[in-house]
Amino acid sequence: MAEQIWTVLFTGQAKKQKDQLPENIRDNLAALKLDLEWKGPEQWDWFHYGKLSRKKNQNFHHCHLNKGQPRYVAVWKVVDMEIRIMEIRYVGTHENANYRRIG
Repeated sequence: MAEQIWTVLFTGQAKKQKDQLPENIRDNLAALKLDLEWKGPEQWDWFHYGKLSRKKNQNFHHCHLNKGQPRYVAVWKVVDMEIRIMEIRYVGTHENANYRRIG
């Protein structure tokens, strides 16, 4: 089996959030993690994918994990481009996402 291109980690908080997600959303998150590992941080095929605007740091990305209500989102950060490490920083409802505090 070929090596994965990127290492994708969960922060401690994101791991706790992941464990509380409904099963179908956890499945979508697992698929996103695989896409991140193999394709990198830009995930144009995922619903409502985009970079998060940050004055100091342009390395934050997000996408929606479903199209229904409640809407679930994932936010990840490129930690190191050279050795290809990303961290999933938030997974949960769009309504509870505080993008300013994710970081």
